[in-house]
Amino acid sequence: MSDLRVLIVCLGNICRSPMGESVLRDVALKRGVSIVVDSCGTAAYHAGEDPDGRTVSTCKKHNVPINHSARQIQTSDFTEFTHILAADESNLRNLERIKPKNTTAEVQLWGSYLDNKPIPDPYYGGMNGFEEVYQQCIALSNSFLDKVVGET
Repeated sequence: MSDLRVLIVCLGNICRSPMGESVLRDVALKRGVSIVVDSCGTAAYHAGEDPDGRTVSTCKKHNVPINHSARQIQTSDFTEFTHILAADESNLRNLERIKPKNTTAEVQLWGSYLDNKPIPDPYYGGMNGFEEVYQQCIALSNSFLDKVVGET
């Protein structure tokens, strides 16, 4: 089992977090870092659904494998993962509000590893928003891995 277990969190778990999950896993694999990555939403709006088609096509365009079924965060996630990374401040506030007392995961904004910027929700926009989220996920993945496991 990998010592590094990361959960990427957004609102509905169909756009930002499944893309972040796939990108972080791909970047770690290319860097030779052993990691377990999953994603979820703070809400159950899309539980059981595949990622948004624009998320899937953006990942495929960049040869990043993506295979996920949306789910809502569970209490057990706070002890099963070493890091829980929120896409934006609203997601972070929701996580802080529901996290149990026995939380062992480090819960923070994913952007805190780079520039403290949130990942904007591309859902209501066009494909360019998904491309921007992809590029941000690449930068965040590299910055996260640099800080947590060191530059490889």
